[in-house]
Amino acid sequence: MDYAKLLKENRMSLIMSLPGNNPRWAKIAIENGADVVKVHANVHHHASNHNFGSLEEEKDALLEILSNAKCPCGIVVGQDVKVVRKEYEKAIDMGFSFISLYARHTPLQLLREKRIQKMIAFDDSYELGNLPELEKCNVNVFEASVMNANSYGLPLSLEELIKYKRICKSTNLPVVVPTQREILPEEVAYLAECGVKGIMIGAIVTGKSDQTIAKSVKDFRKAIDELGL
Repeated sequence: MDYAKLLKENRMSLIMSLPGNNPRWAKIAIENGADVVKVHANVHHHASNHNFGSLEEEKDALLEILSNAKCPCGIVVGQDVKVVRKEYEKAIDMGFSFISLYARHTPLQLLREKRIQKMIAFDDSYELGNLPELEKCNVNVFEASVMNANSYGLPLSLEELIKYKRICKSTNLPVVVPTQREILPEEVAYLAECGVKGIMIGAIVTGKSDQTIAKSVKDFRKAIDELGL
């Protein structure tokens, strides 16, 4: 499925970044309104404090998630250029819609890959001037993962909103904001006004249980639907 097209066409899309590669959580997220699901391999995920194994170790769960999902599914394949270089073709063969990576973890070979879309993030050391360059690198989506890890979980403030607005004005790529901040469903409207095309909710706002994931996805879905077309 065309992930970038979905983002461009929707007023706002809802992406569920799973805090673990749990097929049940993926099912719950989709049933409660997630448009997209993202999974992980070869990483320690700071927000969820979870260690994800290799693609081979996570394979059974990932294939189950892919087989049950009728929506775009993306994957973070690692946090090291050498690891990603070895693993990304396996992710393509498994049938993922997009690969999600920080620019500093992205091997150059992936830039010419036409079989899968790329969502690329900068960290908190980003420069706005680098954003237009991503459009020249066959990148499809920009993930505004621009908050310092030590500030994860703080409330969303005007300072962050201005950062997101400037980012959206600096690129023609669809911009996805992850919940590095404890974004509330009622704050989705402010992000939409900035030009943000997707909100990616994860452990900070969803928790790591069936009940909290279901409630969080449902609440964000309702907030997005209330934006209208």
